[in-house]
Amino acid sequence: MSEENKKVGLFERLKNGISKAKEGITGKIDNIIKSYSKVDEELLEDLEEVLITSDVGVNTTMDIIDKLRLKIKENKIVEPIEVREELKNIITEILSEGSSKLDIEPSPCIILVVGVNGVGKTTTIGKLAMRYKNEGKKVLLAAADTFRAAATEQLDIWAKRANVDIVKHHEGADPAAVVFDAISAAKARKADLIICDTAGRLHNKTNLMNELSKMFKIIDREFSQAKREILLVVDATTGQNAVSQAKSFKDVCDITGIVLTKLDGTAKGGVVLAVKSELDVPVKLIGVGEQAEDLQDFDAKLFANALFE
Repeated sequence: MSEENKKVGLFERLKNGISKAKEGITGKIDNIIKSYSKVDEELLEDLEEVLITSDVGVNTTMDIIDKLRLKIKENKIVEPIEVREELKNIITEILSEGSSKLDIEPSPCIILVVGVNGVGKTTTIGKLAMRYKNEGKKVLLAAADTFRAAATEQLDIWAKRANVDIVKHHEGADPAAVVFDAISAAKARKADLIICDTAGRLHNKTNLMNELSKMFKIIDREFSQAKREILLVVDATTGQNAVSQAKSFKDVCDITGIVLTKLDGTAKGGVVLAVKSELDVPVKLIGVGEQAEDLQDFDAKLFANALFE
């Protein structure tokens, strides 16, 4: 498949995957714009309401509306339909800040995946393993979520499916020991990439912090030459709750990127904006369906085009 066709295919998947959000956000915006014959404060108030109810978040919404008000004034906009284009530009701009590219080159690289249980962490790891294996990389999975009984089994299934190695211990084992063994195995097998599952318990931040800091110490000591990505997985369908989860994890560790799963399951896709602007951490991957190809690199421009097309 040519690169061009591949891009078109991904864009179609993205469009289909966020069709609920398109209906819930852009559909409502278009209805409002159609009902106005002039640009006034009332129109902006109606747009503000749509954004807030789409999980964009109050602070981010206020920021967007302020920027929109400024653009209307600067460009002397009098036609409501032109407001739509400005809104799209502002949203694209917010989403484009910071690099959204997963940085795994040069190898070796270690990706630590954090997030509460049930957000799609294991599935995300499995899909990433498949992707990089298909790209010809030697991938190793580390099952360091040793507290949830099914976590290791689930990861094992993905390892078999992707045909990659996995390092695992018994249930309840020390997660840092799993990471240590995974690093030793990666060195011995000359792996390009370790993808590491971690425990998803937020109710006790101190435990989580201790656990993660032990892992980081081992990585610093044993694998200091490796590139490092710390990805936080959040479930888009939980809306503002996803934002508060992300804030809690950001207090505990230095997140380098967000993975927003289950975007296909919500009409309130505004959470992409809320997560990005309230945390100042780039969204790097989005999940827009069940297939491995539905875990996509986040592209702000493509996303805005799919939302506003």
